[in-house]
Amino acid sequence: MKAVGIVVEYNPFHNGHYYHVTQSKKITNADVVIAVMSGPFLQRGEPALVSKWHRAKMALKSGVDIVVELPYVFSTANAPLFAEGAIFLLGALQCEAFSFGSEDGKLEPFLNTADLIETHFDEYNELIKKFVSTGISYPQSLFYAYEQLKQKNSRVYLDLSKPNNILGYHYIVAAKKFDLPVQPVTIQRIQANYHDSINERSTIASATGIRKEIFQKGTVEIVRPYVPDATFQELTEWRHQYSRFVDWEAFWPLLKYAIMRHRPEHLTAFADVSEGIEYALIKHAKQSDTFTQLMSGIKSKRYTWTRLQRMLTHIYTGITKEELHQSKTPTYIRLLGMTKKGQAYLSERKKTLELPLISRVAQAKDPMLQIDIRASEMYALGVEHFSNKKIDGDYKLPPIRL
Repeated sequence: MKAVGIVVEYNPFHNGHYYHVTQSKKITNADVVIAVMSGPFLQRGEPALVSKWHRAKMALKSGVDIVVELPYVFSTANAPLFAEGAIFLLGALQCEAFSFGSEDGKLEPFLNTADLIETHFDEYNELIKKFVSTGISYPQSLFYAYEQLKQKNSRVYLDLSKPNNILGYHYIVAAKKFDLPVQPVTIQRIQANYHDSINERSTIASATGIRKEIFQKGTVEIVRPYVPDATFQELTEWRHQYSRFVDWEAFWPLLKYAIMRHRPEHLTAFADVSEGIEYALIKHAKQSDTFTQLMSGIKSKRYTWTRLQRMLTHIYTGITKEELHQSKTPTYIRLLGMTKKGQAYLSERKKTLELPLISRVAQAKDPMLQIDIRASEMYALGVEHFSNKKIDGDYKLPPIRL
């Protein structure tokens, strides 16, 4: 059987994602679609709208055949590490191709850009240092260095101001780094960009726009035209059971406690906390009644919103620098769910997989997996705090079978 891999968050799964799944399968002529999906905390440093189990069900009921979890170490990392963890897993699952959505929609600019930066790597790094030294944030410095570098060359390159182009570029680089025999495929995003609000004249909307509508209007019905039936059902079920959806505001009292219970020097042990930000975190946590107030207080030119959120994610989950950097690649494949076709694929490949396939976490002692379990437990604690309802944890829930 032939598999195409995709890297996803599904926060939540929407019609654009359905298009991506179906097109990926069609273009690559794959028998199965394998999704590497972030767990309870996401790449932009925020908790997922609903649990990973609900999001996995959305995917499996809408065309995906296998869902595996991207370990917390990578799902909450910057774009290069996020991509490396995900692509490494797709390689370990023996995918013949991987497919990603992009604003560009053509593969050639991705390959050209990867070649440009690899060829002029030393010059690129010197330009980054120059821009960082002027006080510009690191992500902006990367962009300015790239823009200056590509002016010297005449080939067609990517617009790296677009979020999906950025991730796509890093997927290409990761596949090259690990020398994986996987064919990259890109599919152009249609009708809605990453940060776009909902457009009532279309049935395609961004996940950002969908979440915004849900939180502003307080109802799931408002987003029904933009999501498959399976997503609508899972969102409705979650709302009925837990009373509200998850964001940092929902977890704010617990996050505030997690910050304030530490002295400044102790906060520096947590991943991504550096450069004296620990003093500002404690100061503004004391003064703030909401997560938004905290972020307004600590946001600066030096720290992007995403970097701050990742920092706060690690403080909330209690993940230290030492824990986060134990391994540079995933050490297992954590199965969240599969269809019958997905099960057939895994049965066919199980003996030749390069990483252990974990379906029940109680049988595994991997340190990276223990971090995933702790993150899931902290997510569940936050949900229980605002809903007084428990979520069954990783030890109780077996993979979903459809």
